[in-house]
Parts: sequence; structure tokens; C-alpha cells
Amino acid sequence: MDIRKFIADSLKESSETKLKIIDSCTDRITEAVSLLASAFRGGNKLLLCGNGGSAADCQHIAAEFVIRLSHDIIRPALPAIALTTDTSNLTAGGNDIGFENVFTRSVEALGNKGDVLIAISTSGNSANIVKAV
Repeated sequence: MDIRKFIADSLKESSETKLKIIDSCTDRITEAVSLLASAFRGGNKLLLCGNGGSAADCQHIAAEFVIRLSHDIIRPALPAIALTTDTSNLTAGGNDIGFENVFTRSVEALGNKGDVLIAISTSGNSANIVKAV
């Protein structure tokens, strides 16, 4: 395997994907931003869930809302909770009610009308993510 070619191909693929997003996703991204802004203005919060690397993404996203995305942005902290961080809740839930129900239970406990849930699933078929939605 030519590692230089692999790196170059991976970076090209990533940049091509990002360029495609401009054409195919800008309207949806704008809608999502508006939805989140409206929720925050209304006193609501953002909940996030995902498995594995997506769980880490959820934690990162939540931190960016609570802390801030850039030092150049001056704003108050925004309420965002990664449902992936409470190991006691996840393991007790997995043991007692089944792993497919852990995020559903957290949404039930912490979610309110007007809150937003971001659910990340690489496959789109993760039972616990689908049930949370």
C-alpha cells in the first residue's frame, strides 16, 4: 500500500464531500440552525445521542454549545447535553431495561416540549438511536 497515495486520496475524498455539501445540504443546514436558534431563544435545550465515535461527536458538539465554538464569538453558554456521558445511567439502563432503551429513557427524563434532539447513527439503524428519535 502506498501510504502517500492513501493520504492524498482520503483528503481529496473529504474535500469533495464538503464541496458537495454546499450544493445539496446548505438549505437543510440553514433550517437546522434556525430550529436550534429558535429552541435556545425559547429557553429550550439540545440533547444529543450516538454510539461509539458518534458518542464522542455528541460530547464535542455539546461542549461547543456550552463553551463556545470560537474565541471570536461572544455569547452566553447554550444548554446542550450529550446523553452519552453518564456511564452509570448507560450501564444500569443497559442492564435493567436493555441497551436499545437507554437513550429513550434519557430523552423521557430530560427532554421537554420544544427541546431539540440530535441523534447520530453512522448506519442509521442503531436501535437505541432510532428508538430515542
